[in-house]
Amino acid sequence: MSNVGFIGLGIMGAPMAGHLQAGGHTIHTVEHRTPTPKGLIDGGAVVCDSMRQVAELCDVIIVMVPDTPQVDSVLFGPEGVAEGLSAGKVVVDMSSISPIETKAFAARINELDCEYVDAPVSGGEVGAKAASLTIMVGANPQAFEQVKPLFELMGKNITLVGGNGDGQTCKVANQIIVALNIEAVAEALVFASKAGADPAKVREALMGGFASSKILEVHGERMIKRTFDPGFRIELHQKDLNLALNGARALGLSLPNTATAQELFNACAAQDGAAWDHSAMVKALETLACHDVA
Repeated sequence: MSNVGFIGLGIMGAPMAGHLQAGGHTIHTVEHRTPTPKGLIDGGAVVCDSMRQVAELCDVIIVMVPDTPQVDSVLFGPEGVAEGLSAGKVVVDMSSISPIETKAFAARINELDCEYVDAPVSGGEVGAKAASLTIMVGANPQAFEQVKPLFELMGKNITLVGGNGDGQTCKVANQIIVALNIEAVAEALVFASKAGADPAKVREALMGGFASSKILEVHGERMIKRTFDPGFRIELHQKDLNLALNGARALGLSLPNTATAQELFNACAAQDGAAWDHSAMVKALETLACHDVA
């Protein structure tokens, strides 16, 4: 048993912290955007007065917030995590943020004689609840081994990709693939439906062939059943694709299909859909086709 700090108890953070608690760890947290779930409190979670206090009381502090500025604020703002750190502690950022800023954050934490681990996740709300997340890690090997038992309570596919920043780079690559797969499934179902075929039957047939994918299975069903409650919000995927496109610009390369996917997300956001699940990208394509899948 150990004291684990967990800051960011949103759609994914809350079940992730719950798995750590079920594994015998005492969760210390502070309210950040969302209140602490009653289930965690009933299970013995300690609600602290500040992020600094969380860091003072815990050997490992996990951060799971939406974007780079929030991580910066949690770590280095007034009464932030950095103010409560002492030598030997480990900061684990499981948010999806800028790889470049991650390296800068790691350097500042290392200056305090503490370790920094970037460990963004994939799997969404379903994976968070099922403790089946894919966890992409950037860290030195010693720090990775120290926190790996915690990761094993939250995920199944856990990979040390490389040093600080490499976990976040891997997550950006993941988000490119996911966005383009959502676009492919959406285009296929819009095409099939407008051609007069039953999109549910088309999806069923495709699930048995080479086109089968997790996106077709989960998000294809969402598109057909019109279940667009997140999930993973479009505005968060927009943020991740911005990281990809900004990174591509800095590296001097082109990501043309990533840019197209971003424009479709932008179209959804323009229809007040920023908080829709990212599978709702299909709505932008439906608008262009003047035809709904279902």
